[in-house]
Amino acid sequence: MALVLRQGPLAVWRCGLFLMGWMLSGGLAAAHADAQPTVFFPKTCLTARDLAVIVNDADPLSVRIGRYYAKVRRIPPQNVIHVRFPPGKAVMRPAQFMALKAYVDAHTPRDVQAFALTWTLPYRVGCMSITTAFAAGYDRRFCATGCKLTRFDPYFKSDSARPYRDFGWRPTMMLAGASFDAVKALIDRGVASDGTHPAGTGYLVDTDDRARDVRAVEFSPLVRRMRPLVHLVHVRANAIEDRKDVLFYFTGLARVPMIESNDYLPGAIADHLTSYGGVLVDSSQMSALRWLQAGATGSYGTVVEPCDFPGKFPDPAVVISRYLRGETLIEAYWKSVAMPGQGVFIGEPLARPYGGHAIYRDGRYWAIDVQTLPPGFYGIYGADSGIGPYRRVGVFAVSLGTKRIDVLDTRDSFYRIVGQSSGGAQDVAWRR
Repeated sequence: MALVLRQGPLAVWRCGLFLMGWMLSGGLAAAHADAQPTVFFPKTCLTARDLAVIVNDADPLSVRIGRYYAKVRRIPPQNVIHVRFPPGKAVMRPAQFMALKAYVDAHTPRDVQAFALTWTLPYRVGCMSITTAFAAGYDRRFCATGCKLTRFDPYFKSDSARPYRDFGWRPTMMLAGASFDAVKALIDRGVASDGTHPAGTGYLVDTDDRARDVRAVEFSPLVRRMRPLVHLVHVRANAIEDRKDVLFYFTGLARVPMIESNDYLPGAIADHLTSYGGVLVDSSQMSALRWLQAGATGSYGTVVEPCDFPGKFPDPAVVISRYLRGETLIEAYWKSVAMPGQGVFIGEPLARPYGGHAIYRDGRYWAIDVQTLPPGFYGIYGADSGIGPYRRVGVFAVSLGTKRIDVLDTRDSFYRIVGQSSGGAQDVAWRR
């Protein structure tokens, strides 16, 4: 069996794993006239089945957002969790939150890996962000008085597609906005982004605000490193304006001017490193919510003074590389923050512009285009039946970016791609 990897375009988009006849999220149907085989991929990202939507029944806007989001993202009914608390306050008391969290945990299906909150207020619990409080529980180790480090996130930079199973954390993102129409537009942008592989530009803006520009030291190396995969530009200015192709926008300022003059592609991520960007309403600085209002699909900001520790803010290199790998917005963003206790994540969690795979015939070969596999070694296994037995027909390596795997047609009806521990010597366990 010959396997050749080369660059190739993607055409059909799916995420998930088909195992023992159980479809998690897609896979390719084999019932085609040309006997196209089914390809089973390992689970590489979160899906609607993995996400629980938390709705505050005391807040009509939250109820409406939750209903719309569950419908368009096809969230399973059992994953919509209804709570009730007085709406409208920016900060929730820890005791109130802990009772709320205990109720949510008791009513969350065990296989749920992440949460979406359907409100803008509250965005904080005591001294920490509400998204981290829902992700890992209220814990004062996530807080700091003065310039101190806080509790580390074990999910940071991980390859996990099941954070709750692997770490006991459920990363959380807020579907935030001033009105239903604003949040609906946000949701629609996220849905519209799926599988589009946008050819946009990432703007890494190096400002003259030295205190808030601490991420800029990595901008030039990042542009060089990512050049084969995405168009990034290192801009030395306080802002960009009238750009029509914004895919990423990372900067550091208390207030970023002219953000509304730009056009943000569906799925775009934008944030500014400053102290109070996560104070979503009535901030003394620019709220991260402004990015969503301008057209971004995801943003981040801190809810209390973090000082300028880079580890308390998104690492652009991690966000970009994880997004390009086909992870969802919530995964790429959460994995980029080492200490998220003081920061709030907002946006459409399941937006996934770079996901999926495609399969098509090319002469004697089946060509499989894939971007979602993490870098590493993989084996490909063939069988006449979906339940096997499978035999290994080849081994290949994957680096970051879209790759085409050419598989000599052996008339197998099913192929399974499985991670290998090293160079194909030993298979990694094929797990649910």
